[in-house]
Amino acid sequence: MPHRRYGRLVVGLSLVVGVGVATPQAASEDGVVTLDTGTVRGVRLDDEAGLWTFKGMPFASPPVGERRWQPPAPVAAWTGERAAEQFGPRCMQDSRPSLGGGIPPLSEDCLYLNVWTAAAPGERLPVMVWIHGGALTGGAGSGSSYDGSAMARRGVVLVTINYRLGPFGYLAHPLLTAESPQSASGNYGVLDQIAALEWVRRNIEAFGGDADRVTIFGESAGSWSVQTLLATPLAEGLFHRAIGESGGVLGSYGATPDLVTVEAEGERFGATLLRVDDPAEVTLAAMRAALAVDVMTTARTPEGRTRARPVVDGWVLTDTARAIFEGGRQHRVPVMVGWNADEGSLAVGRAPTDVAAYQTWARDTFGDKANAFLELYGGDTPSTAREAFLKAYSDQNFGWEMREWARLMGNVNQPAFLYHFSRVPPASTTGVYHGAEIRYVFDNLYAPGAQHEYTLLDGWVSGLMASYWVAFATTGNPNTADTPPWLAYTSLRHELLDFGDTGVHRFDFRKAELDFFDHYYAESADADQDEDDQ
Repeated sequence: MPHRRYGRLVVGLSLVVGVGVATPQAASEDGVVTLDTGTVRGVRLDDEAGLWTFKGMPFASPPVGERRWQPPAPVAAWTGERAAEQFGPRCMQDSRPSLGGGIPPLSEDCLYLNVWTAAAPGERLPVMVWIHGGALTGGAGSGSSYDGSAMARRGVVLVTINYRLGPFGYLAHPLLTAESPQSASGNYGVLDQIAALEWVRRNIEAFGGDADRVTIFGESAGSWSVQTLLATPLAEGLFHRAIGESGGVLGSYGATPDLVTVEAEGERFGATLLRVDDPAEVTLAAMRAALAVDVMTTARTPEGRTRARPVVDGWVLTDTARAIFEGGRQHRVPVMVGWNADEGSLAVGRAPTDVAAYQTWARDTFGDKANAFLELYGGDTPSTAREAFLKAYSDQNFGWEMREWARLMGNVNQPAFLYHFSRVPPASTTGVYHGAEIRYVFDNLYAPGAQHEYTLLDGWVSGLMASYWVAFATTGNPNTADTPPWLAYTSLRHELLDFGDTGVHRFDFRKAELDFFDHYYAESADADQDEDDQ
């Protein structure tokens, strides 16, 4: 079992079994932890709270060279102490600030994770593993918004992870499928997340974490990933609760494509990368020898563009996430899910500028349901048409997704706690935008890198949310004696907790609008089934 060294106390028997096996032994207050692959030294952040951070710890071998587009491989053991003082590089992506802030260096060698802990010797605290967002094409676990110090002070061991992104994480190709013992390709980013959870399972006790109380949580594409991990049999037993913030893969927005479709995209990508006209001339050796920057450049071209989505490959995902959840085949764990009031701000650039364009969009999108949509959402002036479009975007791609996620957990008799975040950050020009809740959840409003001058009321909302999140990680239920009651969502009781200025229960919140998308997706599914039957 991995171990850590605190004080000058013997915290376990000194037992050396062999390479790759951690060995409890005598220790000192130097922030040294022995993992199953070697020893790391962390950084003390707060003497009074006993808060330590351990950054840039590898959970898989670098996925470079022959390991590019391969499942993650185990970390090679090392000798001596490894400094765990700096974040590892971000995985390859366009060089832009992530939702979490900051621009660390980029590298294919990026499979690292970070731990914050204030556990005392002998404690076994609940563990929270954060999966960052960024459309599966950007972001990193090192974002300043994701600093785990405040959460660790609240009594959890906080972990943030990296995973391969874009064409490095989600490229499928017939040659990769043929090479795979599982006849699968395209889910390398998901496999990285699973490898990180396996590392947590093996090592988190060394940091005072309880390997049997692990909560995965994520936002946007991180929430897609949480839902995907609920759906894959490969993650069985690696986590015990799940939190999704503003993202799901049940509808059309983040839907899981089939392998054949994504392989065809991969063939075009390979030919474009290697600058050949015939995809048959492509070899994996040549693709793996290409410069990482050329892989990224190719992914930005019309010919080489591929979708960054988990794929139904028959191994990681045996079916679409929707089919798995509808069939009650997802993992049986409690969930907490929700969305923000102005998620539609993501689509401001696509909003119709006049009523005619708005009505044309509605008819093109909803077909014979367009009149029902227009009656429900209105939009008979340019300003109200724009507002209706943005609200519909939010309802369809976020509100409906999260409510449906909560509803489908009833298929495995697991509680689902639904929330809505409506607190407008100070001076925000886009309302309660996508990702606005992250700093509130992490209790990081006043930490470095904050983009708003938060108020005392914001601090109160943040404290309330962090309390619920930590309580859920601790027991599987967000309720405590010190917080307002939060009832689980059911299909008979459409209740959620609204985190605004006061934190209130809302019954039947936007029910008519979300019900519209129930009917829309139900008819779409029926139409798809009719085509399959022909």
